[in-house]
Amino acid sequence: MKNTLSITLVALLLWSTSILAATPKDTLVQAWLFDDIITMDPQEMFEISTFEIHANVYDTLVIFDLDDTAKIVGVIAQSWEVGDDGKTYTFKIRDGIKFHSGNVLTAHDVEFSFRRMLQMDASPAFLLTDLGPSVDNMEDTVKAVDDNTFVLTVGDAFAPSFVLNVLTAANFSIVDKNEVLAHEKDGDMGNEWLKTNSAGSGPFILKSWKPNESISVVRFDDYWRGTPPLNRIVWRHIGESTTQRLLLEKGDVDIARNLPADQLDPLKENPELAITSTPQGTNYYLGLNVRNEYFAKEKVRQALKYLVDYDAMTQTFLRDTFVVNQTFLPYGFLGSVEDTPFGFDPAKAKALLTEAGYPDGISVTMDTRNTWPVMDMAQAIQATFKEGGVNLEILPADGKTTLTKYRARKHDIYIGRWGVDYFDPNSNAVFAANSDNSDEAKSKPLAWRNSWQDETLTGLAKGLVMEKDAAKRAAGYNDMIRQHWKRAPFVMMFQQVEAAAYNKNLQNFRLGPSADTNFYHTVSKQ
Repeated sequence: MKNTLSITLVALLLWSTSILAATPKDTLVQAWLFDDIITMDPQEMFEISTFEIHANVYDTLVIFDLDDTAKIVGVIAQSWEVGDDGKTYTFKIRDGIKFHSGNVLTAHDVEFSFRRMLQMDASPAFLLTDLGPSVDNMEDTVKAVDDNTFVLTVGDAFAPSFVLNVLTAANFSIVDKNEVLAHEKDGDMGNEWLKTNSAGSGPFILKSWKPNESISVVRFDDYWRGTPPLNRIVWRHIGESTTQRLLLEKGDVDIARNLPADQLDPLKENPELAITSTPQGTNYYLGLNVRNEYFAKEKVRQALKYLVDYDAMTQTFLRDTFVVNQTFLPYGFLGSVEDTPFGFDPAKAKALLTEAGYPDGISVTMDTRNTWPVMDMAQAIQATFKEGGVNLEILPADGKTTLTKYRARKHDIYIGRWGVDYFDPNSNAVFAANSDNSDEAKSKPLAWRNSWQDETLTGLAKGLVMEKDAAKRAAGYNDMIRQHWKRAPFVMMFQQVEAAAYNKNLQNFRLGPSADTNFYHTVSKQ
C-alpha cells in the first residue's frame, strides 16, 4: 500500500509540474541571448539585441517592406515628398496615434526625437549627422511645421532611397516628448530614465529589463494598428543552447533562439515543434586594431585572412545557421559580391608573416563574447592560427564587456557581430569609411574602432550615397569590396542565417531579415 501511494504521489507531482511548465496562453516566452544590451534609450542604444525590443515598443517614420526590402513603407509617416532641390523631405504624420502615456503623437515629437539624437551625440548620432543635420543647424534642418507636418532637410541631394533607408533604423524611434522631459534630470533629456523605461507608441510597453536575466514587455491596448493578441512577451537570457532546447521541449519556453545545428536536428522530429530560418543582414568578422604594431602592417592583416578555416566551420558547428561571406555586405544587398578569395592556407600565411618581418610568428589576444557561437568560432580560429605561426590568447567575457573594450580601441583582435542599421549598402560602409581617426572623433565607425583610415575608400563611400543610378552604385560597392579585401584590417567571415525552434501553437511568428524586423504584434497562440 505504501509503495502504491508513493507511486501515485510521484505521478501527481510529475503531472502538476508538466501543467506548470506550459507558458500562459496570453504570454510568449523566449530563450535568447542578450548580454550585449547596455541601454534601452533608443537615441543611445547601438547593440543588436536592443533593436528587437525597440521594434516592438516604438514606431519609426518609415520601415522597409519585409517581403521586398527595396520598398519603403510608411509607419508614423502617412506619406512623404522629396523637394525639387533633392534635399527637403516633407512627412505627413498619421492622425490618431497615441503614446503609451495617452499623449497624442505629433510632428513635434518627431522633431524632438531627431534633435534629441543630435544633442545627446551618442553612438547612433552619426546616422543623422552624416545626412547633414547637426546641433548647430537643427533649428532649420529638423523641424515640425505643424502637428501633422515634419520637415527634414539634408545636406546634399542624396539618393532618396539612401535617405529613407537610413530613417528605418530603430534609433529613429519616436519618443514621447512630454513624457521624456517629465523625467529629465540635470539636462539629460530623460536619458537616465530611458535607460530602463520606455516612452513609445508601439504595440508593447517595456515593463522590466534585468541585465543578463530577463526582459519583459506588456500589451498596449490602444495601439493604433490594433490591440495585440498577446498580453505579455518575456525574453529569458539563457546562455547554453542545450538548456534552451530542454526548456523548449519541456514547454517552459515557446521559442528557442540560439540553437546550433546539432540541437536543431533532433527537434525536427518533434511533431509539436517547428523550425523557421531567415538570412540576416548580420556579419561575423575579426577586427584587427592597427594600433597593434603587427596589424599596422598590411601583410600581417592579409596573413590572418588565410588562417581561418571558413568552410570547416560552416560544414560542422555552424552548419545551417551561417554561410561564408568574406565581404562587408550581406548577400542580396545592392553591390554585394559572392566571391570568396580567402581559403585556409597556413603556408601562404607564414610566407606573408615572413615578408612582414615575423618569420617566427606573432602572439596576440582576442576579446571574445563567452557564448555560442562566438566561443566556438574563437576556439576553432585559435587552432588554425597556430598552424600559421600565430599564437592567439582568447580573452572571454560577456557581450557588454567585450563591446565596451572594443569601442574604446583597447583590443588586439575583436571577434564581432555586426547587424545592418538599415537596408542600404551604405549601412556597412562603416567597415571602410572613416573621416576622422582621432580619439576625439564624433563619428566612430568600425574602421575607427580598429584605428584604421583609408582616404580612398572613405571618398568612395561618400560618393556612392549621391549616386542615383542603381547599376553604377552597385558597381561602386563591388569596387569598394575588392579594395577592402586587399587593405582592410577586417577578416570578414560569415553571414548569419538565424534559426528559431518554436511551439506549433504559435501563429504568425516569423523572423525578419534584421533584429528590428522581428515583430510580435500579430503573433498569437492557439
